[in-house]
Amino acid sequence: MDPSDNHQNWADRSGEFSPEYYARLGPNEVSETLAEVFAHYVEEDAAVLELGCSSGRHLAHLRSQGYENLTGIDLNDESFDVMADHYPELAETGTFYTGAIEDILPDFDDDAFDVVYSVETLQHVHPDNEWVFEEVIRVTEDLLITAENEGNSPNRGRGDTDVSYVNDDFPLYHRNWKDVFSEYGLAQLLKEPGKRDTVRVFRLL
Repeated sequence: MDPSDNHQNWADRSGEFSPEYYARLGPNEVSETLAEVFAHYVEEDAAVLELGCSSGRHLAHLRSQGYENLTGIDLNDESFDVMADHYPELAETGTFYTGAIEDILPDFDDDAFDVVYSVETLQHVHPDNEWVFEEVIRVTEDLLITAENEGNSPNRGRGDTDVSYVNDDFPLYHRNWKDVFSEYGLAQLLKEPGKRDTVRVFRLL
């Protein structure tokens, strides 16, 4: 699957893994972990960006903890209609962009956000588009948080494979995010492995 096909797959997503699917699931253990990390490291007035926010379940949970300067990017334009139904206060007060992070991040200023985070989004970035990781860092003032599947899920990333396919549908690229972002000079502050995802917190030096 090439990068454009990969993007289109998510832009047109319905049913499983769609914005409505995630809205119905609501906040989960990753949402709770993010809230704990924020409580320790992040001021309530911090500018926050979620990459691949879908219908906003993680942002809504952060908002319930007092964080209101919230921004999200998602490929699927239905994300924000679903958000308006399920999380209306977030939809009214947040700032949201429809499109690929590869297209939107270059338009932001350097250090535009105090905190940038991704939940199961960077794992879908095609190898041809890994340049966008530098853009992620460029717009981050302080903390970068990743909650991605690094192969610790029982059915993902076992053996020597760098990529697996979810339901034979879309690719999931397994990366060690400490290795990825250490190469760009970030320091890892925290690693929290879960049943599915590994949460890592990085600080810019």
